[in-house]
Amino acid sequence: MQLGLVGLGKMGFNMRARLRDGGHEVVGYDPRPEVSDVASLEELAEKLPSPRVVWVMVPSGTVTNETIVGLAGVLEKGDLVIDGGNSRYTEDQPHAHLLANKGIGFIDAGVSGGIWGLTEGYGLMVGGSEADVERVMPIFDTLRPPGPREDGFVHAGPVGAGHFAKMVHNGVEYALMTAYAEGYEMLAAEELVQNPQAVYQAWTNGTVVRSWLQQLLAKALKEDPNLAEISGYTEDSGEGRWTVEEAIRLRVPVPGIAASLFARFLSRQDDSPTMKAVSALRNQFGGHAVKRISESG
Repeated sequence: MQLGLVGLGKMGFNMRARLRDGGHEVVGYDPRPEVSDVASLEELAEKLPSPRVVWVMVPSGTVTNETIVGLAGVLEKGDLVIDGGNSRYTEDQPHAHLLANKGIGFIDAGVSGGIWGLTEGYGLMVGGSEADVERVMPIFDTLRPPGPREDGFVHAGPVGAGHFAKMVHNGVEYALMTAYAEGYEMLAAEELVQNPQAVYQAWTNGTVVRSWLQQLLAKALKEDPNLAEISGYTEDSGEGRWTVEEAIRLRVPVPGIAASLFARFLSRQDDSPTMKAVSALRNQFGGHAVKRISESG
């Protein structure tokens, strides 16, 4: 198939390569001329024969919205836009309606795989009409991992379902990463355990907790045994927050995901005001010793 791809960052760049390796003709556009095949969205549309398919792989929020609006201005009836970024699912229906006014189809696609997707394939969760999804299945089949289609691809439902599924996926990812990290800290704290990395390495085969994330932690510990080169400051890209917000709306308890999100917030505090207050309270009601700034440095 012929495809336009907007956004050639870490994932978009590799997706273009994987699609080309799979025999597809890909015209990529990015504001950075050194990686872009064309100079503008207008030129991108001109290079693609009708009916066109354009995959958007840019940061969520304002950039995605501006890109969708820009494509609505250069595409035509019968064309199709796929938003493969991490957009919030509530933004999908407005984008679909905007494009539908010009007769342009819309699919939301949650994409997982990171920088490894080029060689391993990408997990795909999509939302849209049956006809639109079927139309671009050759693209999805090339991007997904090898093996049965259902083991790496799901048509989750109508527009919005793909990004909702990806949001929950990332919320689960938050909780898994925190659990693996807490396990590492416990192993490192016990003198009986001589090599925490070796334990994590052993867990990569045969255990019930083995996973790709767990393997990546074993790899990271092998490269930097004490994680001395890494700060504990941890950002969140939005999906974890959205998952907790939607869980509140749906009245679904997600204590593990919520705790992992708040752990990321805690990681950004050099000196926790909460724990300062706890220390002050212990001193007030029980006379417990308080470590003063002058004592701790």
